[in-house]
Amino acid sequence: MRVLVVGGGGREHALCWRLSQNPAVDRLFAAPGNAGMAEVATLVPIAAADVGAIAEFAERESIDLTVVGPEVPLVAGLADELEARGLPVFGPTAEAARLEGSKSWARSLCERHGIPVPRSGAFQEVEPAVRYLRELSPPFVIKADGLAAGKGVVVAADRDAATTALEASLVQGAFGRAGRTVLVEEYLEGREVSALAITDGRHVAPFAMARDYKRALDGDEGPNTGGMGAYSPVDFVDRPTERRIVEGILRATVAALEAEGIRYRGVVYAGLMLTDDGPKVLEFNARFGDPETQVLMPRLRANLGELLLACLEGNLSHYRLAWAPEACVGVVLASSGYPGSSRTGMAISGLEAAAAMESVEVFHSGTVARNGRVVTAGGRVLTVTALGSDLPQARERAYEACDVIGFDGKTYRTDIATGPAQGEP
Repeated sequence: MRVLVVGGGGREHALCWRLSQNPAVDRLFAAPGNAGMAEVATLVPIAAADVGAIAEFAERESIDLTVVGPEVPLVAGLADELEARGLPVFGPTAEAARLEGSKSWARSLCERHGIPVPRSGAFQEVEPAVRYLRELSPPFVIKADGLAAGKGVVVAADRDAATTALEASLVQGAFGRAGRTVLVEEYLEGREVSALAITDGRHVAPFAMARDYKRALDGDEGPNTGGMGAYSPVDFVDRPTERRIVEGILRATVAALEAEGIRYRGVVYAGLMLTDDGPKVLEFNARFGDPETQVLMPRLRANLGELLLACLEGNLSHYRLAWAPEACVGVVLASSGYPGSSRTGMAISGLEAAAAMESVEVFHSGTVARNGRVVTAGGRVLTVTALGSDLPQARERAYEACDVIGFDGKTYRTDIATGPAQGEP
């Protein structure tokens, strides 16, 4: 089987790492990939968003399975283009990917089908959005409707701050086209959890729960990012709550899409808040999460390639996913300044030493090989993951490995997975 993984981040490295363990995978490609992925896949110098070039490569190389990692090519219609050429692809069509591509569309879908979400309103002008603030209590959540790389969310402490955020998006164009429509949303109290599943459009196979950390700084301070770390399993999600999530949100969402004539094949990711009233959807993603994938793949006890093909063939009902009992913790090492502008080209040391440590895997995000050395090439540089008998042991191993790795400007959160050990959210 010849497999192409589209993307060049930590999520795609984790997927390549898992797929490379499948004896049936004869050849593995990554477009565009990164320095870490080059160890298990042949890198193809094509941007993930270049739909036409990706499709042409897949056709020319007779790719048996294309796995799309990032959201941008999905929303741009890469799955549609590959399907039109008769090429198998794991990932939803552009119509189905609106689940992530338009938060207002996803909210409307949920409201029509009784899927629990926060109270919200969608606006394209500042004045009606400001009026809507009067119907909610502070703090307020302001979200860009479209794709903003995980950075289009502002939690505003008061009406003035919310107004400033609305003007930044709707008037000043802070998020470009993604921010031409905004959601004004009630703020929910509770614990966050990431719930992922794969679906063939009818059957749903849920993954183990994970929790990620979106804020840049310790204590959930600072700006939102694409994710600064994650862990799995999530001990505070009990069995009744997990069933409620799987049945009332994951399966209900796939059923809602099917009821509206939309075939959805791929990953359904629900970012949830566990409130006193039960779990509610904060956001949907139409692909594997990053950095959740980096802590789920080491725990997955299934043949990933066969699993994804079963999804495409409509045979998912025959699969029951099994998970290793060990816990996994992942810590993102980022460049100084992230999620703002950051310096790149910094030489990275200690990668081999970290990877040689017990139960540790280092997944690359923003890296490139240059003159025989691996250097930084983005805001999020690496996700350092470790398995352990429990979360405290996995956390200790992950941070020990983080200390071994060095590059100029290295920054990371020091509180990933401390909550479970301390009994805190």
